[in-house]
Amino acid sequence: MSDAKHAVAVRPASDVSPAVGLVGLAGLFVWIVICRNWAGIAEAFAIPGPREPLSGPYAALTTMLFTGVPMVLWSVLVDKVHLRASTGIDWTLRRAPGATLDISITKLAGLWATWAMIGFFYCVARWYWSGQYLFAMEVIGAAAVPTFLLSVPYVLWLDRYLIEPRDGAWHFGAMLIGRESWDAERVKRHWRAWAIKGFFGAFMISILPPGFYTVVTADFGAIAADPVALAGVLIEALFLIDVQIGTVGYLVTLRPLDAHIRSGNPHLAGWVAALICYPPFVWGTMGNANVLAYEVNTAGWAQWMAGNPALLWIWGALLVFLTGVYAWATFAFGLRFSNLTYRGVLTNGPYRFTRHPAYLSKNLFWWCSTLPFLVTNHSLTDVVRNTVMLGVVSGIYFWRAKTEEKHLLAEDAKYREYHAWMAENAFITRLFSMAGQRLLPRPRPMQPAE
Repeated sequence: MSDAKHAVAVRPASDVSPAVGLVGLAGLFVWIVICRNWAGIAEAFAIPGPREPLSGPYAALTTMLFTGVPMVLWSVLVDKVHLRASTGIDWTLRRAPGATLDISITKLAGLWATWAMIGFFYCVARWYWSGQYLFAMEVIGAAAVPTFLLSVPYVLWLDRYLIEPRDGAWHFGAMLIGRESWDAERVKRHWRAWAIKGFFGAFMISILPPGFYTVVTADFGAIAADPVALAGVLIEALFLIDVQIGTVGYLVTLRPLDAHIRSGNPHLAGWVAALICYPPFVWGTMGNANVLAYEVNTAGWAQWMAGNPALLWIWGALLVFLTGVYAWATFAFGLRFSNLTYRGVLTNGPYRFTRHPAYLSKNLFWWCSTLPFLVTNHSLTDVVRNTVMLGVVSGIYFWRAKTEEKHLLAEDAKYREYHAWMAENAFITRLFSMAGQRLLPRPRPMQPAE
């Protein structure tokens, strides 16, 4: 067997071990159990305060400690990620504290200027000061000063061990100071990474409380016999897993954990495809009765199947399964989840079956839960509009997936091997490839004239 065939036949090893996400998931469950039973715990240990479940926004925020700390400990103590060459760190260097001081000062100038600009963006962007974003702004505001103070010892310490301490933050700082040579491309890469963290980090924090409240306060005994209510709470719990693990991933982008952002997607199409799926852009596109609305005069699966308990249980289980795949696709990333970034290559978990399990399961969930082709007003026009619009939404996610592949294919030989392996061995990926070839067959090469 040739080397090329061998590369396709063997699935490349994942940069993230399955255990990282699993220990984070275990920590999440522990905290939820504590919060649900807080009244009894507080009573038993005579802890002052209300005797009720901990379901508030700051209890939701605390969940990140219970998910993030186990993942960090496993990554360092078991997987030894801090010793990987991909961190760019050589722990044997141990430069003198003053040897990199000038570099660190320039880097800190770049970091602080970056944070100030992101803060200015938060201030002028109106949507950050209403609704769910108010909580995110409160959290970020409270974290600003501690982050500023902690950045000094962190940068001074890490620069002593970095093989090349002049990273993107240094190049941006050098540009601002105007006294040293700097690379414009490195500045662009720096800003792409921080734009992603700034935009998506605030969004993820903003959506932490609602799902947490639902899960912590749910009365499972009362809804155990109701397939619709039970499915709803289980789906909310699975989305909670996605949000909590995903938020940790956005915030813990540290080199010693090998979780740093290697690069942000450099393609404009990738940014457009991703941002259109999130607030504030989503409010003008996929919101109620707007450009891509697909739920006009729909009732959802529970109403159409009412009166048929067996079908309700089956359909509810299907929706829970699809959401479970979506959550699995997130916690499989461990500490490295984020949009529009390259942070290593993930080849295990649901990524053994398709390159984009989250997008596939999410879109199937929307189709199965909304049933856009069934409307309450018997309007054929609404049937066509809803179905076409949800088809467009699914098309956006297909476009988004392709822009991500384009980014990763250009960044990492391992991803190119994984991409090739999936094309040959992954059942779902092969199924879609065959369907695409039937719908859009490749033109046959022209035969030479005789």
